[in-house]
Amino acid sequence: MSRRAAALQQTGPAARTIDPVRRAARAAARPGAGRAAGPAPSAFDKIKPRRHVQYFTFAEDEPFVLECGETLQPVTIAYETYGRLSPARDNAILICHALTGDSHCASHGPDDPEEGWWEPLVGPGRVFDTNKYFVVCSNVIGGCQGSTGPATICPETGRPYGSRFPVITIGDMVRAQAKLVEYLGIDSLLAVAGGSMGGMQVLEWGVRFPERVRGLIPIAAPARSYPQAIAWNEVGRQAIMADPDWRGGDYYGGPGPVRGLATARMLGMITYQSDASMLKKFGRDMVPARARRPYTLSTLFQVESYLEYQGQKLVNRFDANTYLYLTRALDLFDVSKGYGSLDEALGRIQCPTLVVGVTSDILYPVYQQLEIVAALQRRGRPVEYAEIDSPHGHDGFLIDFHMMEPVLARFLARLR
Repeated sequence: MSRRAAALQQTGPAARTIDPVRRAARAAARPGAGRAAGPAPSAFDKIKPRRHVQYFTFAEDEPFVLECGETLQPVTIAYETYGRLSPARDNAILICHALTGDSHCASHGPDDPEEGWWEPLVGPGRVFDTNKYFVVCSNVIGGCQGSTGPATICPETGRPYGSRFPVITIGDMVRAQAKLVEYLGIDSLLAVAGGSMGGMQVLEWGVRFPERVRGLIPIAAPARSYPQAIAWNEVGRQAIMADPDWRGGDYYGGPGPVRGLATARMLGMITYQSDASMLKKFGRDMVPARARRPYTLSTLFQVESYLEYQGQKLVNRFDANTYLYLTRALDLFDVSKGYGSLDEALGRIQCPTLVVGVTSDILYPVYQQLEIVAALQRRGRPVEYAEIDSPHGHDGFLIDFHMMEPVLARFLARLR
């Protein structure tokens, strides 16, 4: 076993069962265990003011060591919770967000009009039933909606980290989430669920903390990033860094690389869809104002107008540096790193796993989900596979809720 694999195994809990209430009390009393806090001081001026967001800060006494070897101190995580934690603290479900998501996976009721990115799945009577489950969703480290990220003010310099922020990994995100889960007094998660980058976090949870999860639901995610997905991410990053307003990452207080970020998002939106979905939505329809005079380099087709709209929409809520760092974390993801092989890594998973693929996904095609299933089967692990026959491409996990609901509900009903 490599030194890194040994170190990763040591991050998991002891084999013996510890009463969760005692664990929470001990964690709260332990120096450096973390505390309730406010948002990480940030130069990003588009953090959404949400009344239900909470903040957890740790690594104030001892730095948080990242996989790259660098450190962060302190670290703040923005998170939201839904429902109530049971007296036995055994009904918690962690939901992990995708690349441009955040902690707001659903609204909290009439006093919270903003719908979340998984709104139809999270809430009273829904699949992730908040009358039954205690749902936790956090903004990853490196994010820009309250968690420590590139826009955070570095305590040593008094300036935003910018491109001096250390490179982070999916594993770093998960280890930070584990700190939050421990702070909340949760010894064992009933399930961890998420799609795309969220699905990568799900797999990382199962491999890194096998005794702390009782069910895994990775959706539209690979066990490792493949060259085509890495290539698309690189083009997006280059678009941002080629924007003269990026200024090497030190653009806070100015306009920032809005054109570059918008272009990166336009490329991303193409990879999230499929030829069939674009054909159905747009065909070869032109923008009405230009249809009579089509011989122009200006926006002509409806699909072009759509991509421009999506690019501008992201610019109004997302930090360009965060886009750079999170896409690099996607590229670096390989759940087998440090374990010798994919089979060896996924063999550490002890709980039932539901792997979900989307038939028309061109970003993470279904063969990449089937690779996960095959590795778990070879190791004799309990695994189910469901394929959503969606025309919407990768974004099917954010659109075709009616297809996912029965699959997710059946799996959750069997977890104990």
